[in-house]
Amino acid sequence: MKISVWDTYVTREDGKIMHFDILVPSKMKDTFMLKAYGEQYLSSKDFSTTGFSMAQCNFCHHEISNDKIEAIILERGFSIIEMENCN
Repeated sequence: MKISVWDTYVTREDGKIMHFDILVPSKMKDTFMLKAYGEQYLSSKDFSTTGFSMAQCNFCHHEISNDKIEAIILERGFSIIEMENCN
């Protein structure tokens, strides 16, 4: 599956910057849905953030997903790759 990778940075309430990628099908262009995916992911965390807007989320590139990522995207519409300060 061809996917889009959205590079995302969000400030935690403790001041640390979270860095994670939101992965979606490459045909998905709906930024409202992309924002909802980011908010859904952030709501699963045990800590708070200072908020999330699309200004913090930038298209990075397209790539071909592996089977595991494809299965997750097919199940819930998106996948997340945690990069920095996500736990």
